[in-house]
Amino acid sequence: MKIDAPASGHPAALGPVTDGVPRKLPRAARRSEVMPKPVVTALAKPTAQFSFHLKPADIARHLDRFVIGQREAKKVLSVALCDHFQHVRLTLEGREAPHYQKQNVLLLGPTGVGKTHLIRTAAELIGVPFVKGDATKFSETGYVGGDVDDLVRDLVRRAGGQVRQAEHGIIYLDEVDKLATREPGAGRDVSGRGVQTNLLKLMEDGDVPVVSPNDMTGQLQAAMSSMRGAGGGQPDTINTRHILFIVSGAFSGLADLIRRRLARSANRDARNSADALLARLTTPDLVAYGLEPEFVGRLPVRVACHSLDTDDLFNVLRRSESSLIHQYERAFAAYGIRCEFRDDGLRRLAELADAEATGARGLMTVCERVFRELKFALPSSRVRRFAVTARLVNNPKAELQRLLGRNR
Repeated sequence: MKIDAPASGHPAALGPVTDGVPRKLPRAARRSEVMPKPVVTALAKPTAQFSFHLKPADIARHLDRFVIGQREAKKVLSVALCDHFQHVRLTLEGREAPHYQKQNVLLLGPTGVGKTHLIRTAAELIGVPFVKGDATKFSETGYVGGDVDDLVRDLVRRAGGQVRQAEHGIIYLDEVDKLATREPGAGRDVSGRGVQTNLLKLMEDGDVPVVSPNDMTGQLQAAMSSMRGAGGGQPDTINTRHILFIVSGAFSGLADLIRRRLARSANRDARNSADALLARLTTPDLVAYGLEPEFVGRLPVRVACHSLDTDDLFNVLRRSESSLIHQYERAFAAYGIRCEFRDDGLRRLAELADAEATGARGLMTVCERVFRELKFALPSSRVRRFAVTARLVNNPKAELQRLLGRNR
């Protein structure tokens, strides 16, 4: 089954990073170490017959290739994924664990630190259907807005209509911190408390109709298919017992809440950084932030992703197999132009991206600004290779004029 495609702007959005790159381009002397090229790994393909034989270290090693840093998050996530899917495998083999408690995951961390990339990459490796949703798009049942049950139905669509396959998938709900309600008694909340309540039954063991009760066209089509005997033996409901739920959010202000709690107990850790404070997170902190206790209780696995500094962003460009630079190499190679990234150029891009304060997303913002004029002018010029240095990043227009003047 085809896994949910990356959003536009993501380095992987153009497909495999080597697609479209000519096999032979003019070679140029390199002034720095040869950059690693992407390694193609056969990912597991979703199948109706569930199979899982990975170990936590296998998943962590795979994540290391695409996501820089976040060692603790990778470790915690890898263990949670293995625990969950080993339980699914054993259950399907007839070895039930009636008192097993599902290990749904809460990921915390600022924007652009790789939360979505971690989950999507792991789902691709495991070979299970994956759906990402935004918590802000949902409302309490009966009000205008999306229904959380639609997430489960989307999983069936990702599984090509195969309900049994969808029942072993991953649902990733982002922006869950926006569901927090910090002002009790402020009126009926249709996008916060109500959505949390609706998620409770799904996160443990719920049944969702394959066709929404509000989808009259779908109901009619299902009835006609049933009359013709064309249902293919598919169940009418999707059981969520073996669907893993992973939720995430930036949780702005949560570190300050933890700092105040620690300060009241004269704990020296109250002076720590936001990243260190999130590592001291407790259930009462999340409840004080505005999440419902029952909702927090369904998220026993919690881990924080740290913010990215300049060194991290440099390594995102330099070492990640899904590095943004491969997208630009491919874009210029389409016109027969070889674009070579030097370490000083990558370092300068990372410094500028760090100033954007949006994590790895700042890399795209900076790169588009730096390469805008070159992408317009070079395809129509005689330039067939150029190097991305700190000088080019600092003054792309002047460097473009120098390249054009040298290749008239």
